[in-house]
Amino acid sequence: MTWIFVSVGLGVAGLVALGVAGARVVSAARSLKREIAVAKAQLEPGRVRSSGQGDETTPQAAYDRG
Repeated sequence: MTWIFVSVGLGVAGLVALGVAGARVVSAARSLKREIAVAKAQLEPGRVRSSGQGDETTPQAAYDRG
């Protein structure tokens, strides 16, 4: 009977450890998502300038003329 209690205790401890690790992964993923959004917001103006959008010397393509 003692072995049953020990095995159940170890199983619960393992599930708790997996739950804690899973929570840390979710938290890190949310943090990474915020960092990517900030980096994208910082890089967007440079991408627009370097791609020529908004530049009057670059002619519009036929499909962009509307």
